[in-house]
Order: sequence, then structure tokens, then C-alpha cells
Amino acid sequence: MLGDRPLGKRCVLSTRSVESAVIKPVVKFQTGGIDFSAGVRIVFEMLWQISGGIMRTLRAIFIVLVLSVIPLRAGAQEDTAGQVEDRIIAQEHQEITTLKQFSPLVETYIQQLRPDKDLNTTVPAGDRYFLGRAVLSKGLELESLTSGGGKGHRMMAGLGSVFTLQMDFLPRGFLQMIYLDDSDFDRAPYQFDYVHREFLGEIRCLVFDVTPLPNAGKGRFTGRIWVEDQDFHVVRFNGGYAGSTAGSFYFHFDSWRVNAGPNLWLPAFIYSEESDLRYALGKRLQFKAQTRLWGYNLGRAREEEELSKVMVESPTTVDDQTQTANDISPVQAQRSWDRQAEDNVADRLERMGLLAPPSEVDTVLEAVVNNLEVTNNLDIQPDVRCRVLLTSTLESFTIGHTIVLSRGLIDVLPDEASLATMLAHELAHIVLGYRIDSQFAFFDNILFDDKDVFRHFGFAGTPEEEQAADTKAAELLRNSPYKDQLGTAALFLQALADRAKDIPNLISPNLGDHVPISKAIEVSAAPMVSSATPPGSPAAQVPVALPLGGRVKVDPWNDQIEMLKSKPVGSVAEQERMPFEITPFMLYLTRETSSTPSETPAGTVSPAPASQAAPNATQPGASFVLVPVKP
Repeated sequence: MLGDRPLGKRCVLSTRSVESAVIKPVVKFQTGGIDFSAGVRIVFEMLWQISGGIMRTLRAIFIVLVLSVIPLRAGAQEDTAGQVEDRIIAQEHQEITTLKQFSPLVETYIQQLRPDKDLNTTVPAGDRYFLGRAVLSKGLELESLTSGGGKGHRMMAGLGSVFTLQMDFLPRGFLQMIYLDDSDFDRAPYQFDYVHREFLGEIRCLVFDVTPLPNAGKGRFTGRIWVEDQDFHVVRFNGGYAGSTAGSFYFHFDSWRVNAGPNLWLPAFIYSEESDLRYALGKRLQFKAQTRLWGYNLGRAREEEELSKVMVESPTTVDDQTQTANDISPVQAQRSWDRQAEDNVADRLERMGLLAPPSEVDTVLEAVVNNLEVTNNLDIQPDVRCRVLLTSTLESFTIGHTIVLSRGLIDVLPDEASLATMLAHELAHIVLGYRIDSQFAFFDNILFDDKDVFRHFGFAGTPEEEQAADTKAAELLRNSPYKDQLGTAALFLQALADRAKDIPNLISPNLGDHVPISKAIEVSAAPMVSSATPPGSPAAQVPVALPLGGRVKVDPWNDQIEMLKSKPVGSVAEQERMPFEITPFMLYLTRETSSTPSETPAGTVSPAPASQAAPNATQPGASFVLVPVKP
């Protein structure tokens, strides 16, 4: 390109237009700040005065003059590309420096795969799980929360995927994927090739292919990067680290960062997959893995905001004298003491990033609990509350009168009746009078190091308590508005039982109970399973279980959660159902525009009231449908 005109296209002027061309030049060439319009005007003045062979000579001189500016223009473009690359590199170095102030929670879940000839795809055949805290000020340091406590989890071993004959993994290898190159990301060892522009959600990105130069060394990133075009942050990178050996392997991965405020992009989601990795004398490895990071803003941010609000309140005198009877009876005192214990535990779990702050998801769960209470004529005091554990493991438990379901469990539930089944089991614990350990009402009993949380807290019931809760839950469901919809719940429980041996770590709880595979519920729902889902009916299209990540979205900055709002995907093939399985991350990126990271993620949509919920959907990821019951 020369100016605004493509090369090879010259201005053609007839002799009748020469005069006007001298007065109003129609071509203006400019490069490096030099205006060529004056030179063009001089040439045309000479053409006006000279004709014949001299004109042909000057015409040739004119072409030479035009072509002489092309190298200057090309040089200017090369400098611009180099400046963009330098800004990307400088911003990535700043990213590493910025992240050193954070210590987010890190969860990696891996599913090994085997071929399924019937489905013509792969299915889980074993899994691994890790939960810990990344101390980024110390590089890739990880403090495990799951080691020592057991709970059925196996630690992964093998950095960047160094394998032994037992195919163990190292969690640091997956944490490493938050960085392009944590040691030497520079122009010296890398080549940048611009590809195109592309939108990731609302973020316009420059896309580059990045490859290590010869002799750059092992462990260099090779793949594609997406760079937002305002401040040149890398917001996504897809590829792997070069330099695998016979006993050491680097995995392919797709790493995403999300915006938490101006000039702040945080690693949040990493997907990794290998379909044909050969190791140890011809053995083959197939696996999929998800790594999630959250809890970047752990601490006293919310408490400090509340304190600031209190301090600036109006100085109006508060009338603390009352004329009503407010003495506390012994029963009320015991209830308050137990409530204080459960509040202490919930607050401790929230402060360390395991429990999500109160959210719209809690409201959905509490609406289902209310349906169960009303139709069973229950009057429970204090009121039953619901919260969400942020981990992927499938578990549920009660903390006093607070029911807790894990994000992973909510993700895989196919419909509201299945959700009601899980909640009914925990509500049964409350109805049967199981209480929290009141020692947690003493604040010194919740002051311990984060890594000891699973040693101090454990809310699993005894086998006898679980059996009694199963029986009571079946009774609650028979009287509920979900009594005619329990066929799907029974299918879900059966699918979970069938897959249990292949996903032992996913169903091993950190704090609470295994998912209640209730024989009482299965028996009561058995007649509905065959009649409710005839082949070809819409109900038959409802999956028995969803993949992980099918319902709940987590903000990695403030741990706020909301229900996933995805578009319908139409009919789903059998191999696309993927119950309890890992899938890739595909994010709709947005930009937070406030001066400080917001408590509400940018680009989110307010939830619709329960009464406006859509009818039962027939695709994975559909929202729960509430059936509110008035008392």
C-alpha cells in the first residue's frame, strides 16, 4: 500500500484535466511525515510546458519518484509491528509481577479416558484430584489442602507431566500453564507471526502465532496467543511447551484469563487434553483435565467496605431503649448458640474461598427447599438456608440449619426434581434433629491454618444417620410437587452408580457426604422411569446427567456465582451428552470498566425471577425450573 492506494494503481489523467490537476492535485503521497503533494504539483507543471519525448521521459521519472517511497513505507510498518511485540512482552512481564501479590485457590481435576465402541467416543476410566493454594510470590509454589486428610483423593505427581509407570501427575505442572514463559518471554528466543483479528466475547484481540527459535531451549511455549488490543494483555494462549523427552512430557493446553478491573487480567481456567501420548514401552495415555483458579480477592475486602459504611453513617442518635419483651428463653438461647456455631463455620469457609458468598444460586436452592417444607407442613426454626461449596467434587452436607451443595454437584444435575432429591436428603438431616458441634460457637476453635481446614471440619454423617435420612427424604419427596418427576432423579442416581468406579475422586467428598444414592428413592420412582420417558418423547432427550461446568459460573476475583445463561443447542447426540465428564472451556470475555474491580462481573445479566423461569429445556446446561408453592 502507498498512502491509501494499492500499489500498481496509478492516477490516470487526460490532457483535458491537466490544468485542474495543477490547481487541485488529486493524489497526495505521504510517508515518514513528508508531504509529496508539492512534488506531484511541480511534475504536472512541467508536463504542461513540455510535450513529446520529453513528456515520456518525465513520465518515467515520475514513476521512479513514486516507487522510491515504497521502502520507506515498508520500514515504517516493520517498526510498528516490532513495537506491538515489545508491548506484548512488557505486559506479560508485568503480568508475572502483578500475580505475585495473589494466592488464589487452585483445583485440578483429571479424567483418564478409554475408548467406548458403542458410543464411538471416549469415556472416563479413572481420575485424579488436587485442591490447594498457589503462593505465586514464591513462583509456582503450591500448598495442598487435600494431602494428609485423605478423603479418598490421590495426590498427583509429575512436573509438567513427568510420568512414572503408575502415570502420576504433579499439580505444579498444571499451575505452570498460567504463564506463557515464566522465565524468559522475550523477542530473542521467540518469533511472532501476526495472524488476524478476532473477538473473544466482547474483547477485540490481535492473534499471533508464537514459536521458539532454534536452540531456544526446552520448555518454550509454542502455539497461538490472543492479545486484547487496548493494553496488549495476553488473554488466551493455546498450545504447549516444546522439549518433551522419553521420560518427561509437556501437555497441550488452552489457558484463559479474565478481566477483574482496569489493567488486571487474571488466570482463571485451563483445559488440557492428550489423545495419544505414548510412554513407558508403548503404553498409551488419554486424558482430559480442568484447572480452575479463584479466590484472588480473599481477605477483608467486604468487611472493610461494610466498616467504612458504618463509620460514615448519619450521626443521628440511635434509640436503643425498647418497650417490648426481649428476654431470651433457654430454647431461644440454644438456637442462637447453634446458629452462631454454623455462622462461624460458614464465615470461615467463605473467608478461605471454599464457600461462595450469598448469591442468586442460593435463592434457587432455597426456593426448592421451601417447596419441600410447605408441602410437608414443616415449620423449621431457625429458617433453613442454602450455600454453595466452590469445588468440583460431588458432595452435600448440613452445617446446622444451613444446607451446602457443591458447585460440581449442581453442575451435573439434569433437572429441578434431581436437585430436589439432593436437597431433600439434607433437609431430612435437619428434620431428624442432627445438630452441629456447638464447640464451633467459640471463635478460637475456628482460628487455624487454611491447610488444616479438612482436619478441623468434617460434616459427614454416620451410616445409620445416612440411611435414616434416605428414608425420610423419600417421604418428603412423595408429598412434594416433584413426586411425579422423580423418574429423572432415579436415572441420575443410577447413572452415578454406574460411573462411580471410573470417577472415584470426583465422588469423594472433601467435607461432607457422598451423593445419596437412595434405594428408597429409586424404588419409589421406579414405576415413573419406564412410563415417564418413552422412546422419542421430549423427556427422553433430557440427559441423565450433565458435564462438569453445566450450570454455575464463578467470578475468580470475588467468588461470586450465578447460574450459567447459555443459548439452547437443539438436539444432542448420544456421544455429546458426556455425563460427569470434563469439557473444554470457551469463555465469553468482557471488560470491567470501573476504577476498581467490581463486586459484579462485567457483562452479566440479572437473573429472572422464579416465576419467569423458562419451561424444562431439552439440552445440557438448561436452567432449573422452579415450581413455587405458596404456604
